[in-house]
Amino acid sequence: MRTISILFHSAWLLPLSVAAAGAHAFLDHAEPRVGSTVRAAPREVSLSFTQNLEPRFSTVTVTDASGQRVDGGRPVVSGSTMRVPLRGIRPYRVSWRVLSVDTHTTEGAFTFRVGD
Repeated sequence: MRTISILFHSAWLLPLSVAAAGAHAFLDHAEPRVGSTVRAAPREVSLSFTQNLEPRFSTVTVTDASGQRVDGGRPVVSGSTMRVPLRGIRPYRVSWRVLSVDTHTTEGAFTFRVGD
């Protein structure tokens, strides 16, 4: 009888652990789009995540092909979206690290090109 009780309670807790595992802030979409080619250098990069972010602990850097930073500094975070202005140089690589409101950190990077 005790084994059945343990199995019942374990099965009830399983959905809770799956929900907790999916609680991280992952990149949902970006503008310019990941891997895209845009005709002209954009004025900003916008990253949208699957959860709200902690602004003080969320960062993004944009570099050109030579590794020089081309972003305008500290990003602006509003809810689940982070934006950073760009200087007139053609961007190449976007790297981000965010802390979601549930205290989980995620990070990643992607590229886009400016050209024909």
